[in-house]
Amino acid sequence: MLKSIKTTLLSATLLGLSFAGHAYAETTLNALFMAQAAYSEADVRAMTEAFTKANPDVKVNLEFVPYEGLHDKTVLAQGSGGGYDVVLFDVIWPAEYAANKVLVDVSDRITDEMKSGILPGAWTTVEYDAKRYGMPWILDTKYLFYNKEILEKAGIKAPPKTWDELTEQAKIIKDKGLVAAPIAWSWSQAEAAICDYTTLVSAYGGKFIDGGKPAFTSGGGLDALNYMVTSYSSGLTNPNSKEFLEEDVRKVFQNGEAAFALNWTYMYNLANDPKESKVAGKVGVVPAPGVAGKSEVSAVNGSMGLGVTSTSKHPDEAWKYIVHMTSQQTQNAYAKLSLPIWASSYEDATVTKGQEELIAAAKLGLAAMYPRPTTPKYQELSTALQQAIQEALLGQASAEDALKTAAENSGL
Repeated sequence: MLKSIKTTLLSATLLGLSFAGHAYAETTLNALFMAQAAYSEADVRAMTEAFTKANPDVKVNLEFVPYEGLHDKTVLAQGSGGGYDVVLFDVIWPAEYAANKVLVDVSDRITDEMKSGILPGAWTTVEYDAKRYGMPWILDTKYLFYNKEILEKAGIKAPPKTWDELTEQAKIIKDKGLVAAPIAWSWSQAEAAICDYTTLVSAYGGKFIDGGKPAFTSGGGLDALNYMVTSYSSGLTNPNSKEFLEEDVRKVFQNGEAAFALNWTYMYNLANDPKESKVAGKVGVVPAPGVAGKSEVSAVNGSMGLGVTSTSKHPDEAWKYIVHMTSQQTQNAYAKLSLPIWASSYEDATVTKGQEELIAAAKLGLAAMYPRPTTPKYQELSTALQQAIQEALLGQASAEDALKTAAENSGL
């Protein structure tokens, strides 16, 4: 009898432990983000903390890598059978990720509210072949930032509206000894340089691909690289631009060492922060300029999305996390470093206050966003173009010859 009671008690205890274990079972998600531009690491951690507080049964492990490591980390983890449930991806990767089944097609998870509420252009970030592979998250393009005080000292009444005007204004500033090298760009041999180049290609009305073949060796593609080379060789561009990434550009600009800089949205509020910047309160921003007779403004699509990997063992929880991170409530709360994907957010005073100038530029810039080539061979093409830009800047080849070599090595 005693043995029977002990057995019953033991069974009840084990059953209780089983239920307790089930009640507190924790799903762990692994998420990969970038530690560069747009939302800060602290912001992503705070957004995630709000999610786990509302979903105590889900734990999220966050990993941050520089943008340059994001693609390879994602692909390598996939090849080894998993690792990440949620990944941040650039607008240039859906074609490759779809072809190689890296991301899950989430078209059937997207609600009517999402379809109608999100800016139409934002959806292009996650689309390929009429399917959607995630949610747009970072809606971004590069803008022309300028130092209002330096322009005023130079007697310049308004920022440039064309790239030729930028050259003229930079020359005035240099000749007056206000700044040694007035323009800062991110022309390191990396994707950053392709974003600057694409901005110029869009201004000059160029094309990357036509009929499946490279089309950047002449017309607007060649004009764009020639502009870069001339700006660099003239001394109007900071000579270190050939090694700069976006953060380097930001530091140079906010130290007062540049009159002009091409950079993403996030720089506006950081360069206006007195704790961060020597030029706080003097920062102006306009859309990147156009070319007379060809364009009013220019812009590259630098947007990014969040997707569920095809190897995730927790796709439902991963999607729930993505919905939280991309929600209007979350985006509005963190709109100082990246503008929301939601159309009605731009009528919200909490979003617009203090960054009216940026939003005015965004209305023009975001509408003009030009895509980098949509091709599964994008990485190969980008690498070839990065090499071409470097060779041309360093005078190792003419812009025309460098682009011809890039076309041969593009994989197209």
